[in-house]
Amino acid sequence: MEDLYELYLENPSIKTDTRNLAVGDLFFALKGPNFNGNAFATQALAAGATYAIVDEKEYLDGHRTILVEDVLTSLQQLARHHRQTFNIPFLAITGSNGKTTTKELIHQVLSSTYKTYTTRGNLNNQIGIPLTILEVKRDAELAVIEMGANHLKEIESYCRYTLPTHGIITNIGKAHLEGFGSTEGVRKGKGELFDHIREHRGTVFVMWDYEYLRELSHEIDAIKYGTKEGQITGMVKRNDPYLEVEVTTGLDVKNIGTQLVGEYNLPNVLAAISVGNYFKIPGDAIKAAIEAYTPSNSRSQMVERGTNKIILDAYNANPSSMKSAIDNFAHLPCVEKILMLGGMAELGAESLQEHQAIIEQVSRFPWKHVILVGGDFLAVPHSYLSFTNSAEAGTWFRQQNLTNSCVLIKGSRSIRMEKILE
Repeated sequence: MEDLYELYLENPSIKTDTRNLAVGDLFFALKGPNFNGNAFATQALAAGATYAIVDEKEYLDGHRTILVEDVLTSLQQLARHHRQTFNIPFLAITGSNGKTTTKELIHQVLSSTYKTYTTRGNLNNQIGIPLTILEVKRDAELAVIEMGANHLKEIESYCRYTLPTHGIITNIGKAHLEGFGSTEGVRKGKGELFDHIREHRGTVFVMWDYEYLRELSHEIDAIKYGTKEGQITGMVKRNDPYLEVEVTTGLDVKNIGTQLVGEYNLPNVLAAISVGNYFKIPGDAIKAAIEAYTPSNSRSQMVERGTNKIILDAYNANPSSMKSAIDNFAHLPCVEKILMLGGMAELGAESLQEHQAIIEQVSRFPWKHVILVGGDFLAVPHSYLSFTNSAEAGTWFRQQNLTNSCVLIKGSRSIRMEKILE
Protein backbone atom coordinates (compact mmCIF):
# COMPACT_ATOMS: atom_id res chain seq x y z
CA MET A 1 0.00 0.00 0.00
CA GLU A 2 2.91 2.37 0.69
CA ASP A 3 4.21 1.79 -2.84
CA LEU A 4 0.76 2.24 -4.35
CA TYR A 5 0.27 5.45 -2.38
CA GLU A 6 3.56 6.81 -3.70
CA LEU A 7 2.31 6.18 -7.24
CA TYR A 8 -0.94 7.95 -6.35
CA LEU A 9 0.95 10.98 -5.01
CA GLU A 10 2.81 11.17 -8.31
CA ASN A 11 -0.41 10.68 -10.30
CA PRO A 12 -3.27 11.90 -8.07
CA SER A 13 -6.06 11.27 -10.55
CA ILE A 14 -7.87 7.94 -10.55
CA LYS A 15 -10.25 6.61 -13.19
CA THR A 16 -12.25 3.41 -13.37
CA ASP A 17 -13.65 3.94 -16.87
CA THR A 18 -11.45 4.20 -19.97
CA ARG A 19 -14.05 6.46 -21.59
CA ASN A 20 -13.20 9.19 -19.06
CA LEU A 21 -9.46 8.55 -18.97
CA ALA A 22 -6.92 11.38 -19.31
CA VAL A 23 -3.17 11.18 -19.78
CA GLY A 24 -1.48 10.68 -16.42
CA ASP A 25 -4.37 8.92 -14.69
CA LEU A 26 -4.14 5.76 -12.62
CA PHE A 27 -6.57 3.14 -13.95
CA PHE A 28 -8.26 0.84 -11.43
CA ALA A 29 -9.72 -2.17 -13.26
CA LEU A 30 -12.92 -2.72 -11.32
CA LYS A 31 -15.23 -5.65 -11.98
CA GLY A 32 -18.99 -5.95 -11.86
CA PRO A 33 -21.73 -8.44 -12.78
CA ASN A 34 -21.66 -7.35 -16.42
CA PHE A 35 -18.14 -6.04 -16.97
CA ASN A 36 -14.49 -6.78 -16.23
CA GLY A 37 -12.22 -3.76 -16.07
CA ASN A 38 -9.18 -6.03 -16.29
CA ALA A 39 -9.96 -6.53 -19.97
CA PHE A 40 -9.46 -2.79 -20.55
CA ALA A 41 -6.09 -2.45 -18.81
CA THR A 42 -4.03 -2.49 -22.02
CA GLN A 43 -6.43 -0.02 -23.63
CA ALA A 44 -6.11 2.29 -20.60
CA LEU A 45 -2.31 2.25 -20.81
CA ALA A 46 -2.44 2.97 -24.53
CA ALA A 47 -4.72 5.93 -23.82
CA GLY A 48 -2.18 7.48 -21.45
CA ALA A 49 -2.74 5.92 -18.04
CA THR A 50 0.50 5.83 -16.09
CA TYR A 51 -0.37 2.52 -14.42
CA ALA A 52 -3.21 0.01 -14.47
CA ILE A 53 -4.13 -1.82 -11.27
CA VAL A 54 -5.54 -5.30 -12.05
CA ASP A 55 -6.46 -8.42 -10.09
CA GLU A 56 -6.26 -11.12 -12.79
CA LYS A 57 -2.79 -12.37 -13.81
CA GLU A 58 -3.64 -12.87 -17.46
CA TYR A 59 -4.07 -9.11 -17.85
CA LEU A 60 -0.58 -8.18 -16.67
CA ASP A 61 0.99 -6.11 -19.42
CA GLY A 62 4.56 -5.14 -18.68
CA HIS A 63 5.92 -3.05 -15.83
CA ARG A 64 3.02 -0.56 -15.86
CA THR A 65 0.42 -3.04 -14.66
CA ILE A 66 0.21 -3.76 -10.95
CA LEU A 67 -1.35 -6.99 -9.70
CA VAL A 68 -3.36 -6.84 -6.46
CA GLU A 69 -5.58 -9.40 -4.77
CA ASP A 70 -8.76 -7.35 -5.31
CA VAL A 71 -8.94 -4.02 -7.12
CA LEU A 72 -11.95 -2.62 -5.23
CA THR A 73 -10.45 -3.50 -1.84
CA SER A 74 -7.17 -1.90 -2.89
CA LEU A 75 -9.00 1.27 -3.95
CA GLN A 76 -10.72 1.43 -0.55
CA GLN A 77 -7.48 0.75 1.34
CA LEU A 78 -5.76 3.47 -0.68
CA ALA A 79 -8.56 5.87 0.28
CA ARG A 80 -8.11 4.96 3.95
CA HIS A 81 -4.35 5.52 3.69
CA HIS A 82 -4.96 8.94 2.13
CA ARG A 83 -7.63 9.80 4.70
CA GLN A 84 -5.21 9.08 7.54
CA THR A 85 -2.84 11.79 6.29
CA PHE A 86 -5.44 14.47 7.20
CA ASN A 87 -6.21 15.94 10.60
CA ILE A 88 -9.34 17.82 9.60
CA PRO A 89 -13.07 17.26 10.19
CA PHE A 90 -14.66 14.64 7.93
CA LEU A 91 -18.44 14.98 8.09
CA ALA A 92 -20.41 11.93 6.89
CA ILE A 93 -24.07 12.20 5.91
CA THR A 94 -26.56 9.36 5.48
CA GLY A 95 -30.32 8.92 5.77
CA SER A 96 -33.37 7.67 3.88
CA ASN A 97 -34.30 11.02 2.32
CA GLY A 98 -32.66 14.37 1.71
CA LYS A 99 -29.02 13.37 2.15
CA THR A 100 -27.85 14.75 -1.20
CA THR A 101 -29.70 18.06 -0.74
CA THR A 102 -28.37 18.31 2.82
CA LYS A 103 -24.85 17.54 1.61
CA GLU A 104 -25.07 20.20 -1.10
CA LEU A 105 -26.43 22.82 1.30
CA ILE A 106 -23.75 22.07 3.88
CA HIS A 107 -21.02 22.19 1.25
CA GLN A 108 -22.34 25.53 0.04
CA VAL A 109 -22.29 26.92 3.58
CA LEU A 110 -18.87 25.55 4.56
CA SER A 111 -17.30 26.64 1.27
CA SER A 112 -18.16 30.24 2.07
CA THR A 113 -15.39 30.20 4.67
CA TYR A 114 -13.33 27.01 4.33
CA LYS A 115 -11.71 25.01 1.55
CA THR A 116 -14.21 22.15 1.50
CA TYR A 117 -14.30 18.98 -0.58
CA THR A 118 -17.43 16.91 -1.02
CA THR A 119 -19.06 14.04 -2.88
CA ARG A 120 -19.76 14.88 -6.50
CA GLY A 121 -23.37 14.21 -7.47
CA ASN A 122 -24.49 11.05 -5.74
CA LEU A 123 -21.21 9.07 -5.84
CA ASN A 124 -22.09 7.70 -2.43
CA ASN A 125 -21.37 3.97 -2.72
CA GLN A 126 -18.45 1.56 -2.30
CA ILE A 127 -16.75 3.00 -5.39
CA GLY A 128 -17.82 6.64 -5.22
CA ILE A 129 -16.85 7.18 -1.58
CA PRO A 130 -13.19 6.09 -1.91
CA LEU A 131 -12.89 8.07 -5.15
CA THR A 132 -14.26 11.13 -3.33
CA ILE A 133 -11.75 10.72 -0.49
CA LEU A 134 -8.91 10.41 -3.00
CA GLU A 135 -9.96 13.71 -4.57
CA VAL A 136 -9.39 15.58 -1.29
CA LYS A 137 -6.27 17.73 -1.75
CA ARG A 138 -3.70 18.96 0.74
CA ASP A 139 -5.37 22.38 0.98
CA ALA A 140 -8.54 20.84 2.44
CA GLU A 141 -9.91 22.29 5.67
CA LEU A 142 -13.12 20.22 5.73
CA ALA A 143 -14.58 17.25 3.85
CA VAL A 144 -18.25 16.28 3.48
CA ILE A 145 -18.93 12.69 2.46
CA GLU A 146 -22.35 11.33 1.48
CA MET A 147 -23.07 7.67 2.26
CA GLY A 148 -25.87 5.73 0.61
CA ALA A 149 -26.78 2.20 1.66
CA ASN A 150 -29.32 -0.50 0.89
CA HIS A 151 -28.28 -3.26 3.31
CA LEU A 152 -26.88 -3.79 6.79
CA LYS A 153 -23.14 -3.37 7.46
CA GLU A 154 -22.72 -1.13 4.39
CA ILE A 155 -22.37 2.15 6.31
CA GLU A 156 -20.11 0.37 8.78
CA SER A 157 -17.81 -0.64 5.92
CA TYR A 158 -17.68 2.93 4.58
CA CYS A 159 -16.72 4.26 8.00
CA ARG A 160 -13.63 2.00 8.06
CA TYR A 161 -11.96 4.08 5.35
CA THR A 162 -13.79 7.40 5.65
CA LEU A 163 -13.05 7.63 9.39
CA PRO A 164 -15.69 10.35 9.95
CA THR A 165 -15.23 12.69 12.89
CA HIS A 166 -18.73 14.18 12.54
CA GLY A 167 -21.99 12.69 11.34
CA ILE A 168 -25.57 13.41 10.30
CA ILE A 169 -28.46 11.02 9.76
CA THR A 170 -31.07 13.11 7.97
CA ASN A 171 -33.98 10.78 8.78
CA ILE A 172 -35.03 7.13 8.68
CA GLY A 173 -37.92 6.01 6.51
CA LYS A 174 -39.21 3.21 4.30
CA ALA A 175 -36.36 3.08 1.81
CA HIS A 176 -34.54 0.03 0.41
CA LEU A 177 -36.76 -2.32 2.42
CA GLU A 178 -35.82 -5.13 0.05
CA GLY A 179 -32.23 -4.99 1.29
CA PHE A 180 -32.73 -3.87 4.90
CA GLY A 181 -35.70 -6.17 5.50
CA SER A 182 -37.77 -3.73 7.57
CA THR A 183 -37.89 -0.17 8.85
CA GLU A 184 -36.05 -1.40 11.94
CA GLY A 185 -33.37 -2.75 9.60
CA VAL A 186 -33.10 0.69 7.97
CA ARG A 187 -32.72 2.25 11.41
CA LYS A 188 -29.99 -0.19 12.38
CA GLY A 189 -28.18 0.21 9.06
CA LYS A 190 -28.20 4.00 9.06
CA GLY A 191 -27.36 3.95 12.78
CA GLU A 192 -24.03 2.33 11.95
CA LEU A 193 -22.74 5.85 11.28
CA PHE A 194 -23.57 7.00 14.80
CA ASP A 195 -22.11 3.74 16.18
CA HIS A 196 -18.78 4.65 14.59
CA ILE A 197 -18.95 8.25 15.81
CA ARG A 198 -19.74 7.07 19.35
CA GLU A 199 -16.84 4.61 19.37
CA HIS A 200 -14.39 7.26 18.18
CA ARG A 201 -15.72 10.09 20.39
CA GLY A 202 -16.86 12.28 17.55
CA THR A 203 -19.75 14.73 17.20
CA VAL A 204 -23.15 14.31 15.56
CA PHE A 205 -25.76 16.79 14.39
CA VAL A 206 -29.25 15.62 15.33
CA MET A 207 -32.71 16.69 14.18
CA TRP A 208 -34.11 16.72 17.72
CA ASP A 209 -37.74 16.53 16.55
CA TYR A 210 -37.17 12.88 15.63
CA GLU A 211 -37.27 10.68 18.71
CA TYR A 212 -35.53 7.81 16.90
CA LEU A 213 -32.54 10.06 16.16
CA ARG A 214 -32.42 11.17 19.77
CA GLU A 215 -32.23 7.51 20.76
CA LEU A 216 -29.55 6.70 18.17
CA SER A 217 -27.42 9.63 19.41
CA HIS A 218 -27.39 8.36 23.00
CA GLU A 219 -24.01 8.89 24.69
CA ILE A 220 -22.59 10.88 21.76
CA ASP A 221 -21.65 14.55 21.75
CA ALA A 222 -24.73 15.91 19.94
CA ILE A 223 -25.40 19.30 18.38
CA LYS A 224 -29.18 19.64 18.30
CA TYR A 225 -31.37 21.38 15.73
CA GLY A 226 -35.11 21.29 15.20
CA THR A 227 -38.36 23.21 15.27
CA LYS A 228 -38.68 23.42 19.07
CA GLU A 229 -35.42 22.49 20.76
CA GLY A 230 -31.72 22.79 19.96
CA GLN A 231 -28.80 25.10 19.49
CA ILE A 232 -30.50 26.02 16.20
CA THR A 233 -34.28 26.10 15.86
CA GLY A 234 -36.42 27.26 13.00
CA MET A 235 -39.79 26.97 11.31
CA VAL A 236 -41.39 27.34 7.92
CA LYS A 237 -42.17 30.99 7.31
CA ARG A 238 -43.42 30.64 3.74
CA ASN A 239 -43.74 27.89 1.14
CA ASP A 240 -45.18 29.53 -1.97
CA PRO A 241 -43.65 27.89 -3.94
CA TYR A 242 -40.15 28.25 -2.48
CA LEU A 243 -39.34 27.48 1.12
CA GLU A 244 -38.45 30.37 3.40
CA VAL A 245 -37.18 29.56 6.89
CA GLU A 246 -37.50 31.65 10.02
CA VAL A 247 -34.61 30.97 12.40
CA THR A 248 -36.01 31.27 15.93
CA THR A 249 -32.94 30.36 18.02
CA GLY A 250 -29.16 30.40 17.65
CA LEU A 251 -28.42 32.74 14.76
CA ASP A 252 -28.26 36.51 14.37
CA VAL A 253 -30.04 36.18 11.02
CA LYS A 254 -33.77 35.52 11.28
CA ASN A 255 -35.11 34.86 7.77
CA ILE A 256 -33.42 32.70 5.14
CA GLY A 257 -34.93 32.19 1.72
CA THR A 258 -34.20 29.17 -0.48
CA GLN A 259 -34.70 27.99 -4.03
CA LEU A 260 -36.04 24.68 -2.70
CA VAL A 261 -39.62 23.51 -3.10
CA GLY A 262 -41.32 21.74 -0.22
CA GLU A 263 -41.69 22.09 3.54
CA TYR A 264 -39.96 18.71 3.84
CA ASN A 265 -36.70 20.54 3.08
CA LEU A 266 -36.87 22.40 6.41
CA PRO A 267 -34.72 19.80 8.27
CA ASN A 268 -32.15 19.92 5.45
CA VAL A 269 -31.85 23.69 5.74
CA LEU A 270 -31.68 23.57 9.54
CA ALA A 271 -28.90 20.96 9.31
CA ALA A 272 -26.86 23.27 7.07
CA ILE A 273 -27.42 26.20 9.43
CA SER A 274 -26.44 24.04 12.40
CA VAL A 275 -23.22 22.82 10.79
CA GLY A 276 -22.29 26.32 9.65
CA ASN A 277 -22.93 27.75 13.10
CA TYR A 278 -20.91 24.96 14.76
CA PHE A 279 -17.93 25.76 12.53
CA LYS A 280 -18.28 29.46 13.44
CA ILE A 281 -19.44 30.76 10.07
CA PRO A 282 -21.17 34.15 10.45
CA GLY A 283 -24.95 34.20 10.13
CA ASP A 284 -24.96 36.50 7.10
CA ALA A 285 -22.55 34.16 5.28
CA ILE A 286 -24.76 31.15 6.10
CA LYS A 287 -27.81 33.02 4.82
CA ALA A 288 -26.10 34.10 1.59
CA ALA A 289 -24.82 30.58 0.91
CA ILE A 290 -28.20 28.88 1.40
CA GLU A 291 -30.05 31.49 -0.64
CA ALA A 292 -27.55 31.07 -3.49
CA TYR A 293 -27.97 27.29 -3.67
CA THR A 294 -29.84 26.15 -6.78
CA PRO A 295 -31.10 22.55 -6.74
CA SER A 296 -30.35 20.37 -9.75
CA ASN A 297 -30.49 16.74 -10.86
CA SER A 298 -34.28 16.56 -10.46
CA ARG A 299 -34.23 17.21 -6.71
CA SER A 300 -36.91 19.65 -5.50
CA GLN A 301 -36.43 21.64 -8.70
CA MET A 302 -38.90 24.23 -9.90
CA VAL A 303 -39.14 24.18 -13.69
CA GLU A 304 -41.23 26.80 -15.48
CA ARG A 305 -42.69 25.94 -18.88
CA GLY A 306 -44.72 28.83 -20.21
CA THR A 307 -47.36 29.59 -17.61
CA ASN A 308 -46.94 26.17 -15.94
CA LYS A 309 -44.93 25.50 -12.81
CA ILE A 310 -43.46 22.02 -12.54
CA ILE A 311 -41.93 20.55 -9.40
CA LEU A 312 -39.38 18.02 -10.65
CA ASP A 313 -38.47 15.74 -7.76
CA ALA A 314 -37.75 12.63 -9.77
CA TYR A 315 -34.29 11.58 -8.70
CA ASN A 316 -35.61 9.01 -6.26
CA ALA A 317 -38.68 7.99 -4.31
CA ASN A 318 -39.71 5.81 -1.40
CA PRO A 319 -42.93 5.73 0.64
CA SER A 320 -41.68 8.36 3.10
CA SER A 321 -40.51 10.91 0.53
CA MET A 322 -43.48 10.24 -1.74
CA LYS A 323 -46.00 10.94 1.01
CA SER A 324 -44.21 14.14 2.02
CA ALA A 325 -44.08 15.40 -1.56
CA ILE A 326 -47.76 14.69 -2.20
CA ASP A 327 -48.86 16.34 1.04
CA ASN A 328 -46.73 19.41 0.35
CA PHE A 329 -48.06 19.69 -3.22
CA ALA A 330 -51.66 19.25 -2.10
CA HIS A 331 -51.40 22.31 0.14
CA LEU A 332 -49.74 24.66 -2.35
CA PRO A 333 -52.00 27.57 -3.45
CA CYS A 334 -52.57 26.42 -7.02
CA VAL A 335 -55.96 25.59 -8.57
CA GLU A 336 -55.01 23.32 -11.48
CA LYS A 337 -52.85 20.53 -10.05
CA ILE A 338 -51.53 17.53 -11.98
CA LEU A 339 -49.91 14.68 -10.09
CA MET A 340 -47.52 12.41 -12.02
CA LEU A 341 -46.06 9.62 -9.90
CA GLY A 342 -43.65 6.85 -10.91
CA GLY A 343 -43.33 3.48 -9.21
CA MET A 344 -41.16 3.03 -6.11
CA ALA A 345 -38.34 0.48 -6.30
CA GLU A 346 -36.58 -1.84 -3.82
CA LEU A 347 -39.51 -2.27 -1.44
CA GLY A 348 -39.50 -6.07 -1.48
CA ALA A 349 -42.53 -7.86 -0.05
CA GLU A 350 -44.10 -4.56 1.09
CA SER A 351 -44.14 -3.02 -2.39
CA LEU A 352 -47.80 -3.64 -3.29
CA GLN A 353 -48.98 -2.50 0.12
CA GLU A 354 -46.92 0.70 -0.03
CA HIS A 355 -48.10 1.57 -3.55
CA GLN A 356 -51.70 1.02 -2.44
CA ALA A 357 -51.12 3.33 0.54
CA ILE A 358 -49.89 6.07 -1.82
CA ILE A 359 -53.01 5.69 -3.96
CA GLU A 360 -55.18 6.00 -0.85
CA GLN A 361 -53.34 9.17 0.13
CA VAL A 362 -53.78 10.61 -3.37
CA SER A 363 -57.53 9.95 -3.22
CA ARG A 364 -57.92 12.29 -0.24
CA PHE A 365 -57.20 15.40 -2.32
CA PRO A 366 -58.76 16.98 -5.42
CA TRP A 367 -56.59 16.94 -8.54
CA LYS A 368 -57.14 17.93 -12.14
CA HIS A 369 -55.27 14.81 -13.28
CA VAL A 370 -53.47 11.92 -11.60
CA ILE A 371 -51.04 9.93 -13.72
CA LEU A 372 -49.37 6.77 -12.38
CA VAL A 373 -46.36 5.37 -14.20
CA GLY A 374 -44.71 1.95 -14.15
CA GLY A 375 -43.60 -0.28 -11.32
CA ASP A 376 -46.18 -1.62 -8.90
CA PHE A 377 -48.60 1.19 -9.65
CA LEU A 378 -49.52 -1.12 -12.54
CA ALA A 379 -50.19 -4.03 -10.18
CA VAL A 380 -52.61 -2.46 -7.66
CA PRO A 381 -56.23 -1.43 -8.26
CA HIS A 382 -57.02 2.24 -8.89
CA SER A 383 -59.16 4.41 -11.13
CA TYR A 384 -56.44 6.78 -12.32
CA LEU A 385 -54.84 7.07 -15.73
CA SER A 386 -51.68 4.96 -15.91
CA PHE A 387 -48.82 4.34 -18.33
CA THR A 388 -46.22 1.62 -18.60
CA ASN A 389 -43.27 4.02 -18.77
CA SER A 390 -42.30 7.68 -18.62
CA ALA A 391 -42.01 8.00 -22.41
CA GLU A 392 -45.72 7.19 -22.78
CA ALA A 393 -46.55 9.56 -19.94
CA GLY A 394 -44.49 12.26 -21.65
CA THR A 395 -46.51 11.86 -24.84
CA TRP A 396 -49.74 12.31 -22.87
CA PHE A 397 -48.29 15.34 -21.06
CA ARG A 398 -47.34 17.12 -24.29
CA GLN A 399 -50.76 16.48 -25.81
CA GLN A 400 -52.55 18.31 -22.97
CA ASN A 401 -51.23 21.78 -23.89
CA LEU A 402 -51.50 22.79 -20.25
CA THR A 403 -51.62 26.43 -19.14
CA ASN A 404 -51.55 27.99 -15.66
CA SER A 405 -51.10 24.58 -14.07
CA CYS A 406 -48.93 23.15 -11.32
CA VAL A 407 -47.38 19.72 -11.85
CA LEU A 408 -45.57 17.39 -9.45
CA ILE A 409 -43.33 14.79 -11.10
CA LYS A 410 -41.88 12.21 -8.73
CA GLY A 411 -40.71 8.59 -8.92
CA SER A 412 -37.83 6.20 -8.39
CA ARG A 413 -34.68 6.57 -10.45
CA SER A 414 -35.44 3.43 -12.44
CA ILE A 415 -38.66 4.97 -13.81
CA ARG A 416 -36.81 8.05 -15.12
CA MET A 417 -39.73 10.40 -14.65
CA GLU A 418 -37.67 13.37 -15.83
CA LYS A 419 -38.13 12.04 -19.39
CA ILE A 420 -41.69 13.36 -19.23
CA LEU A 421 -40.24 16.83 -19.82
CA GLU A 422 -38.02 15.87 -22.76
